[in-house]
Amino acid sequence: MTDASSPTPLQRLWLSETIRLREEHAGPLEDAEANRLARAENGDLAERIQHRALLLARRDGQWQALLHWLQGARLAGLLLALLALLSGAGLALTALGDGRQPVNVFWVLGSLLGLNLLMLLGWLLGLLLTRDHPGALGRLWLWLSEKLARDASAAQLAPALLLMLQRQRLTRWGLGLLVNGLWTLAMLAALTTLLLLLATRRYGFVWETTILAGDTFIALTQAIGALPALLGFSLPDIDVIRASGDAAIASEAARQSWAGWLVGVVLVYGLLPRLLLALLCLWRWQSGTRRLRLDLDLPGYSLLRQRLQPDSERLGVCDLAPAALHQPQGGVSAQPGSGALLIGLELDERRPWPPLPLPKGVADAGVIDSREQRRQLLEQLTRFPPQRLAIVCDPRRSPDRGTLALLGELARSSSATRIWLLPPAPGECLDSARLADWHQALGTLGLPHGDTAPLNWLETGHD
Repeated sequence: MTDASSPTPLQRLWLSETIRLREEHAGPLEDAEANRLARAENGDLAERIQHRALLLARRDGQWQALLHWLQGARLAGLLLALLALLSGAGLALTALGDGRQPVNVFWVLGSLLGLNLLMLLGWLLGLLLTRDHPGALGRLWLWLSEKLARDASAAQLAPALLLMLQRQRLTRWGLGLLVNGLWTLAMLAALTTLLLLLATRRYGFVWETTILAGDTFIALTQAIGALPALLGFSLPDIDVIRASGDAAIASEAARQSWAGWLVGVVLVYGLLPRLLLALLCLWRWQSGTRRLRLDLDLPGYSLLRQRLQPDSERLGVCDLAPAALHQPQGGVSAQPGSGALLIGLELDERRPWPPLPLPKGVADAGVIDSREQRRQLLEQLTRFPPQRLAIVCDPRRSPDRGTLALLGELARSSSATRIWLLPPAPGECLDSARLADWHQALGTLGLPHGDTAPLNWLETGHD
């Protein structure tokens, strides 16, 4: 399985398309932090869109759903591969029988190659005459992948993948690789089983007809065997072919000649075409996926241009309210931090700042009150994350959603974070219910907190 921290280029494009479809159906997502982190990447618009989509997908579960979907797709592919192997072996067993009766060579060829050639013709006609579509086997694989994934967040994954691939007409090559690969396995199993049966049992070969002349079968046998003969497979001579029309010849040379002809025909007309087509589809798939790009003219991506590559920073309402509010989350920075930092968040102006003298080596970021101060601080921490961050909060204020979201963003911008709930000033009372709300909210965020100044932790990294 792909490592959860390093999606492939195709998976990044896939996630971008998934997030776009999700926002088209459910409305804009809460993406202020994702946009800020994407802008910090300093890439072009497509790279920023992909980085934003990856951040939102990891936050909301689409990345984990994609990994589950891929796991289900692999399992579905293994089930189909097993079915193909069993079907190929079953075809050979049914066609040759137990050796007690003579084997009709053309009946065997019809059993082993008939369905394969018909399906191959249908696939080629579909490739030439129709637009990209999954087909019956492709729909079965997609359905099995979704069922085996068992993740509610995977609802947009399959449609997003198909839409993305259809822009480069890659659906036909991806599913063509699946179809021809499965038929390659089936014919390989059939050929292997055929060789094992011919090596362990004695078969006699005949051909039978009622309305066709014997010369027709002689010409047909030689025409079919001409190409395998170029590869070294045996071709029965005219006398052997003519004699086999009456009864199975007991001659060992005749049996070996027919057996070699049969193996060569199955290899050349059954296995090799499917193998070559599978390799062709693989080549077209790999070359096509390398050319895949986001269609930045789509409305969903055009709306992101100003947010991810702004000409100037704007204040005010940028998007409509989302249908469902995002729950704040804690975390730590993925980048290694350095130094220690103390921040005050929306403190009473009457309270002195800093509350206590700071140890040497601990930087003071001041008290953050305005939206512009928050933005500047987050931009700075994104580029230079601290190793230890202490945030001073006033427990007399209610822990509203905006405050908790900011605490989560600050925590994700530092290697380690602690919350200092500032004790009340002498003569002031603290509401116990509101303090309990703070403890519950910070516990949900997973942030360590207390009413004791964490100065020693900021200076040394331990208490």
